[in-house]
Amino acid sequence: MKTAIADVTRSLAMQERARASIPGVTQLLSKRPDQFSAGVWPGYFERAAGSQVWDLDGNVYRDMSISGIGANVLGYADAEVDAAVIEAIQRGVSSSLNCPEEVELAELLTDIHPWATNARFARTGGEAMTLAVRLARATTGRDLVAICGYHGWHDWYLAANLGDLDALDGQLLPGLDPAGVPRSLKDSALTFRYNRLDQIQAIVAEHGSRLAAIVMEPQRDAPPAEDFLSGCRELASQSGALLIFDEISSGLRINTGGIHLTFGVEPDVAVFSKALGNGYAIAAVIGIHAVMQAAQKTFISSTNWTERVGPVAALATLRKHARVDAGARLNQLGLDVQAGWRAAAADAGLPIQVGGMPPLSKFGFDAGDPLEMKALFVQEMLDRGFLASTLYYAMYAHTDEDVALYLEAVADVFGEMKQLVESNGVRSALRGAPSVAGFARLS
Repeated sequence: MKTAIADVTRSLAMQERARASIPGVTQLLSKRPDQFSAGVWPGYFERAAGSQVWDLDGNVYRDMSISGIGANVLGYADAEVDAAVIEAIQRGVSSSLNCPEEVELAELLTDIHPWATNARFARTGGEAMTLAVRLARATTGRDLVAICGYHGWHDWYLAANLGDLDALDGQLLPGLDPAGVPRSLKDSALTFRYNRLDQIQAIVAEHGSRLAAIVMEPQRDAPPAEDFLSGCRELASQSGALLIFDEISSGLRINTGGIHLTFGVEPDVAVFSKALGNGYAIAAVIGIHAVMQAAQKTFISSTNWTERVGPVAALATLRKHARVDAGARLNQLGLDVQAGWRAAAADAGLPIQVGGMPPLSKFGFDAGDPLEMKALFVQEMLDRGFLASTLYYAMYAHTDEDVALYLEAVADVFGEMKQLVESNGVRSALRGAPSVAGFARLS
């Protein structure tokens, strides 16, 4: 049911303060208000618990959107994970000695992934991917990397756009500008598309003797074609390159570990972050002995990689995740939401496209201007008490009631949107700005 329009005065005022002091308003592109609808999206939270979020104006929402960009896989302020972290804080999180929890975490991750023998830890996914690529280059003595999918903001990755500014388009975010990336890195990163084995075959045929690694997400949207992952594994082995699976987004979605475990293809290295700590900063690079020992001959070191909170949070997250079989629940939630989207769109006569791995679901509008339609959907769902977008990232904290109420609101909003499309009234119905696509400068 549609409610009175929420007052977000304090939230919008905070955005103006941020605009004056923080370039781009926030630290993460995916959390910028213009990715939803600037002038409407609240942008800042006072607190969060379970599946609920309170903004600075005291409005409470059920979050059925990006769930901390996929980091809060169990839900916000999970009692079990927070209790472990609080206890760790009370015992001290940093000292001149190392925390034993990092050893426990390394052992647990290699137990979950029997092909891996060692682990190194960082705090963010992007830096962990950079660490993994450094290990690959140090192990092989080669420079080139073949990449498929989105892997962060670091130079090794954005180098793909030095020669062709749209080389990374279709890898999640279009328009990633390599400004500031050394021109000397041109042609060091070669791109191929998911499920296009012929493209990676061509790269290996031309550059195989210089290829340090094939870097890819084992799954982002559509599942892998029958021979795609195994073909990439074979090409890496044949060329002497390493196969690196980026499980930053896909990890802990289907099972308590990497999604590659369900496909039966073993990489040389796998990288985890996001869901690994249920919102606490932790990243892991796991791999085979020969590769991981390269960390002994190339300088990889950081003070904050030795603090206690991240490993403690990861241990608590992994243990609860396995005990409650969170992966099965996340997958079912995604399937239910996707089915609900399709049913609501069919009932309204509003054409949409639905896709994505179920726990990381998405849809797009096939009617009207897609950015205006997305902003209108965001706006109308806010009015009904939901943080919502064209993405749904499942959390274990999402209840059947959350899903039922959410899909009821979706059906209501789709019906209104259909009428506005037919009357050409979408733009005039917007209280905020249309959504922004990809990477665009926010001034």
